[in-house]
Amino acid sequence: MLSTREPQWVEVNNHALDYFGGVPALVVCDNCKQAVIVNQDWIEPELNKDYADWADHYGTVILPAKVRKPKFKSSVENAVGILEKGLFHKLEEQQYFSLDQFNKDLWKELEALNKEPFKKKEHNRYYYWEEEKLELMPLPSMHYEYMERKTAKVSSDFHVRFDNAYYSVDKAFLHKKVSIKASSSVVRIYSLAGEFLYEWPRAIRKGQWSTDPEHLPENYKGFTQWNGPYFIQKASLVGKNTETVIRTILKSRQYEVQTYRMCLGILNFTKKYSNKALEECCKQAISLNKQKYTFIKNTISVIADDLGDAGYRHGSVQKKEPTRGGYVMPPEASSIDTLLSRSKALADQMREEADD
Repeated sequence: MLSTREPQWVEVNNHALDYFGGVPALVVCDNCKQAVIVNQDWIEPELNKDYADWADHYGTVILPAKVRKPKFKSSVENAVGILEKGLFHKLEEQQYFSLDQFNKDLWKELEALNKEPFKKKEHNRYYYWEEEKLELMPLPSMHYEYMERKTAKVSSDFHVRFDNAYYSVDKAFLHKKVSIKASSSVVRIYSLAGEFLYEWPRAIRKGQWSTDPEHLPENYKGFTQWNGPYFIQKASLVGKNTETVIRTILKSRQYEVQTYRMCLGILNFTKKYSNKALEECCKQAISLNKQKYTFIKNTISVIADDLGDAGYRHGSVQKKEPTRGGYVMPPEASSIDTLLSRSKALADQMREEADD
């Protein structure tokens, strides 16, 4: 496999059951983090939630091996040794340019190994496997599908952000947190109480918006602080070029609400940069016909630097020299005369106190 993260771990377990043609009643797994979170005493191991869901889907039970006890799964350890010393040793002299090409040859070697006669007993692995697989439970009609999980808050534009894409949620959940479960093909949204809310096809590109008009209130243009007139009014305080860019962006999507985050992002640049810098940046965006958030984001810092102090909201801040130690002493405080004088004064004070 190219990766051993949770999605690939679930996928390879699915492939194993497909190859077996059924589901065993018990699965003994190693203690990798994709399968087991904690397995201190072996009695009550804490499983990775995705792997536990995988087991529930197939109706099997997971029993992690004891930590640092190879004999607990000796047959598996022996099989690993056969692969490393046999199959991989045969294939290591060949040159491969893709994982698929390597796996294709690996399948051929695996089939040959399974049908190779045992040296110390009758028949071969495939013969005994034909008997064992009769004990397997049937496979379900669908594979278990790995789901990414995230909690997100429904923003003022009635959308949640997941994996750099945006999905609308019903207006009743405005500013509320929701739970997201996503596979490679769909994104499902639930309330925190577990109520199913909506299912979207997963976005195929970054920045993609998925909006159901039914999720928006009829008067959404004046429903919250985020609306077209609000952003236009804010932009007009910066300058005419900024207002022009904001008006253009508000019209750039099917639903105006899909542009609010970009408008907010552009106007928020005035927290760090001056109005003059944003105005000049928007002027260049208009002249180049690149009235987009990404262009302004990538350009404004250069323009601000060219303008110097006038390009930033608070101008350049003079750096203060760090103060070292508990307090700062003048150079003469450490001269020999000063130190002798202090020593004499301290000795005199101690003699006076002793006389008293």
